Amino acid sequence: MPELHLHPQLTQAREAMCRVGQSLFERGYVHATAGNISMRLDDGFLITPTDACLGFLDPNDLAWLDLQGQQRSGARASKTLALHQRIYSATQTLSAKTACVIHSHSTHLVALSLKDRPIQTPLGPELLAPITPYFVMKVGHVPVIPYFRPGHGSSADAVANAITRYAERGLPLHAVMLTRLGPNVWHDTPAQAMATLEELEETARLSLLTDATPLSAEAIDDLRQTFGAHWSDLSLRNHADVEIRCQSFVSLQRIAFSGSL
Repeated sequence: MPELHLHPQLTQAREAMCRVGQSLFERGYVHATAGNISMRLDDGFLITPTDACLGFLDPNDLAWLDLQGQQRSGARASKTLALHQRIYSATQTLSAKTACVIHSHSTHLVALSLKDRPIQTPLGPELLAPITPYFVMKVGHVPVIPYFRPGHGSSADAVANAITRYAERGLPLHAVMLTRLGPNVWHDTPAQAMATLEELEETARLSLLTDATPLSAEAIDDLRQTFGAHWSDLSLRNHADVEIRCQSFVSLQRIAFSGSL
């Protein structure tokens, strides 16, 4: 068994993950054993155990794995480990410092995905229009990933493909929405990842409560110029591209459904 007390980065990561898990649970962002958290370390990964309640995590139960995904200590790793690993790998192009991924079943975000009314763009369906400046600045584009059962490998493929697709446009992602399940958000630290989730859930709540119109192109450009916001006007001018993306989305939904039978 590795000498954990000789690994200060691991100790700090364990403590940070437990703090974030407790905070999310106490404020209703996760419930029961839903959701998971991971961190990327210099020599591997740390992830919450399968079926763990994020509000009552034991630091010693967090699963510690090497860079190849082989478990070194802790309880059995969450079944979403492969998805988290793909996110860390795919974000290297534009967000090389990504070190924390959080998945939640936040109520308003899941409710919005159940309404099945995504924003259609040339890069594929997105969850939300740019209705507030802080959503534009702190979260950015949020692609909608079609439904796959929890832990399905195709979900990891779809998320990695979305990250790559947006990166090719120079747009770093910090979140995706897994239909009927919840968001995956990521950032450089657990605190930043949690803040991204908070802003995303609040924007979803506002979207459900109001008929808000998107910010104007001029307002978004001002946010880009002033704060360096990564937001692109993904208009529907290229209808052929939109149609192809939508057809791909429907095809993935069919594959996911047939695979669950």
